[in-house]
Amino acid sequence: MKYFKLSLVAVTLMFGLLSCTNGNEESGTTEAKPADTAIAKTIIVDVRTIEEWENDGHANCSVNYPLADLDKKIEGLKAYDKIVLVCRSGSRAGVAKEMLEQAGIKNVENKGAWQNINCK
Repeated sequence: MKYFKLSLVAVTLMFGLLSCTNGNEESGTTEAKPADTAIAKTIIVDVRTIEEWENDGHANCSVNYPLADLDKKIEGLKAYDKIVLVCRSGSRAGVAKEMLEQAGIKNVENKGAWQNINCK
């Protein structure tokens, strides 16, 4: 029984660590993968350009899907319960919100500037 509990804890920790990765950092954009849990899945999407993302800073808990490429990401974003959008001022995030809502995604929030994000 002791070994069973220890094994269960080890597997749980491994799954937790593996589910925290955000994907490919090399391309300048990150691919977010929703965790398969009972907790509501939220993604924070920064819609600024790759250059702004890399050079001007970004919230570590966000992914970069530039507004110009957002249409290619819509199907993947449908897997999330909530999408929070940010950019430099909130203007591009507003455009992104309209795009996502027109695609049938309901729970979308424009949080304005990326500095408004508080990674927990």
